[in-house]
Amino acid sequence: MWNDLWVAMALMLVLEGIVPFLSPDTLRRMLVTVIQMDNRSMHIAGLISMLAGVALLYLVH
Repeated sequence: MWNDLWVAMALMLVLEGIVPFLSPDTLRRMLVTVIQMDNRSMHIAGLISMLAGVALLYLVH
């Protein structure tokens, strides 16, 4: 189980590193957009992201 957790964390870091590596200007624009979002929008975006992750895990397993 711990091995799977470490593999998942490593894959997360690889995936999160793709955008800054390929297009740092796009990342900067995305961060400015995120900073300007209100709390409610951030909560909704976080919820959608978590639900998408749970759905993907369900489909994979």
